[in-house]
Amino acid sequence: MNSRPEPSDRVRQIIVFVLALLAVAAAGLGSGAFGGTPVQDAAGGALAADATLIAPGTPAFSIWSVIYLGLLAYAVWQLAPAQAARLVQRRVGYLIAASMLLNAAWLGAIQIGQLWLSVAIIVVLLVVLARTLSLMLRTPRGVTTRTGAIVESVGLDGTVGLYLGWVTIASAANVAAWAVAAEFSDFGIEPTVWAVAALAIAACIGVATAIFSRGRLTPAIALSWGLCWVAIARLTDEPASQPVGIAAYAAAGIVIVAAIATRLITHHRSGDQSVA
Repeated sequence: MNSRPEPSDRVRQIIVFVLALLAVAAAGLGSGAFGGTPVQDAAGGALAADATLIAPGTPAFSIWSVIYLGLLAYAVWQLAPAQAARLVQRRVGYLIAASMLLNAAWLGAIQIGQLWLSVAIIVVLLVVLARTLSLMLRTPRGVTTRTGAIVESVGLDGTVGLYLGWVTIASAANVAAWAVAAEFSDFGIEPTVWAVAALAIAACIGVATAIFSRGRLTPAIALSWGLCWVAIARLTDEPASQPVGIAAYAAAGIVIVAAIATRLITHHRSGDQSVA
């Protein structure tokens, strides 16, 4: 049973809503609206689809539209009086707000061409989202209706899952972009080897997330989406690399299989019905 709302709950609800609006406005700036420079053109084009071996193809970034829509929907939904004092909102509300602020800060860093700062921000963002997922998994929901459970599973769990999965591959691409722009020494190792190693690390994170989250699908879907677009870009565009393209497809397959297998095992053992 939820406790009675406190003034701090109302403050949290308003902060989450305001930062969601900020995140959407920052996204508009990052798309080239409001006088901003599109992300792929900012920072000397370091984050363009053809800038590094693990840069996803341009269509991959359309997933941001889904994530932003989910964040905005969550921000509106959590304003409801019934959500104010819920334990899950108290535990993750400020973390989700922090993720939106970090996302806006990341876009700001890119706009001013500070790639090193963008790397620091996106790594912190990845940690915040991982912590959010962890708390969500450990928090009793107390949802009494099937409709309420579906809305929460899609709006909260689904949005955070997509956000985490995408930021996983985006972090790898961001680090690669910074390394290339900074003319990082490759220690005599071929760039293709570095790229395959980075994809392997992303896949390992995806598998670990699948196991830890008991087979949540949305983190795996978002990560695999990004990995597939890395593969498409390397096999059809410059810089071309068949080994990296094949490795990216393999990584995407491993992540999806891990999530589905973990989900089936979890469902068999406990009857978990969550769709996200």
